[in-house]
Amino acid sequence: MALIYLDHLSGTPLHPRVKEAMIDCIQNVFGNPVSDHQVGQRAAALLERAREQVAALIHADPGEIVFESCGTESINHAIKGVALGLREKGRRIITSNIEHKAVLNSLRTLRLLDYQVTSLDVDAYGLVDPAQVDKAITPDTILVSIMLANNEIGTIEPIADIAKICRKHKVLFHTDAVDAVGVIPVDVKDLGVDLLSLAANQFYGPPGVGALYIKKGTPVWPLLDGGAQENKRRAGTENLFGIVGMGVAAEVAQEEMAERAPRMQRLRDKLREGLLARIPEIIINGHPTQCLPHLLSVSIKYIEGESLMLMLDEEGIEVATRSACASGSLRASHVLIATGLDFATAQGTLLFSLGRDTTEAEIDRVLEVMPPIVQTLRDMSPLYKRAQ
Repeated sequence: MALIYLDHLSGTPLHPRVKEAMIDCIQNVFGNPVSDHQVGQRAAALLERAREQVAALIHADPGEIVFESCGTESINHAIKGVALGLREKGRRIITSNIEHKAVLNSLRTLRLLDYQVTSLDVDAYGLVDPAQVDKAITPDTILVSIMLANNEIGTIEPIADIAKICRKHKVLFHTDAVDAVGVIPVDVKDLGVDLLSLAANQFYGPPGVGALYIKKGTPVWPLLDGGAQENKRRAGTENLFGIVGMGVAAEVAQEEMAERAPRMQRLRDKLREGLLARIPEIIINGHPTQCLPHLLSVSIKYIEGESLMLMLDEEGIEVATRSACASGSLRASHVLIATGLDFATAQGTLLFSLGRDTTEAEIDRVLEVMPPIVQTLRDMSPLYKRAQ
């Protein structure tokens, strides 16, 4: 039975060109980029080529790109690095209550160090109101961190508007763009952000490598102490194989994005409309238009999402119940609760994330298999029986 993989937010398969480039690097390049001899210089050339490719994807200067081990490290570096760099100026940071755990847990750690955190509410679609950001900024605010696109409901935030407000108050602005870069066009200059986090495994690059855009002149302390790698901004020998893969993935994303996004959106819309037509009492989460083209979050009343996911898995259909970093938790999604969904309905949520290879036949298969499974689960649910 062929698997239908609809969990691309958890990780994407390597693009063939990425795999080819990484294998070539593994077989032929073993030098350390900081070494001054010929072997090291060849590694350094590949490293800087990848830096140029990643920078081009987000319209940054290559010198503004710092390679990290993943999106989570990138986010930690941005938030904690600014907190350390500007600790004498102030200790207040503003965020939203639908951020990724990498943001929320970084801020939890900073709270233990006497930093203050203001977390803003969102509306029913998961949108942050820029006016609330403006209102929340105080003289001791040093950083605002709002994600570009939510990893559970797909809502795209008004980042450029928030960035203007931050510039007005001379407050640094970081955006977690891990789930947006490589999927939709992202231009750091148009957005006006000071820091932006991204990860290779969201656009058909390898896992275990990410990057942080740091606008020239932004004060960010390194998290790791050691050597002078990454222009003294991240110590430690670079993961050259992974970075080469990320660079090629970034280049391919630029080439293919204009075709990928509309195609995935068309299939996503077919899935959404098909589920609405076949399953009663189903809720579509996130903004209806201001959203990622490949993500669909649905909450189905009277059932438990984990059971539905496992039964779909038995049919060879791979989906998620929430973001990969929060999987395994029995708690309802903090993102869905923040949008006003009740706990019971939030527990009945499935997250579909389509990819470049998703086919119409695969969507048809989901629409065939999923409704009877939902009905089976509802027939066993005391909540459903009481509602009849």
